[in-house]
Amino acid sequence: MKIPFSFLLFVCIFVVACSFDYGNSQSEDGRKPDIVMENVEYVRVRGGNPQMRFQAEYAERFEERKTMNVLNITFEQFENQGIEINAAGWAGRAHVETDTGNLRLSEGVRMEIDSEDVIMSTAGLRWQDAERQLIGEEDDEVEILRSDGTKFIGRGFSANIRERTWEFAQGAEGHYVDEEDD
Repeated sequence: MKIPFSFLLFVCIFVVACSFDYGNSQSEDGRKPDIVMENVEYVRVRGGNPQMRFQAEYAERFEERKTMNVLNITFEQFENQGIEINAAGWAGRAHVETDTGNLRLSEGVRMEIDSEDVIMSTAGLRWQDAERQLIGEEDDEVEILRSDGTKFIGRGFSANIRERTWEFAQGAEGHYVDEEDD
């Protein structure tokens, strides 16, 4: 059995970049996490190039439930063979489903997406990995800003990353700046 180089690189980075704490941590249902980590850094590498980097103050991993809870997370997405940062952001908390790649960001979320010239901020977002969708919490306002002065605020936000579309299902307001206008 061959072990992919990218997996070995991940394990090395993961072990070097965090400290383990086997203290008295418990989840809300009373179960203890399998792994508790502080000062975590995770880099996803594909084809020898970094794709994404996550850093967090604290993380708990529950192997049986295939979940991970993370506090004070920052993230960066790379492009151009890992040379340039295309998107960056942070969240107060993240709940990750390790088997599906789905996650819920909460307690304040901010994302800056350079390729789209968009800054998005809200209280919480969900990422549905298989569908490649980003969904705002129903009652939370999502604010979208662009450097040209475009600004929208609304509720019921959803974005389809494959189609590069986004929409508000309810109560959106704001203004759009057409760059061709003077």
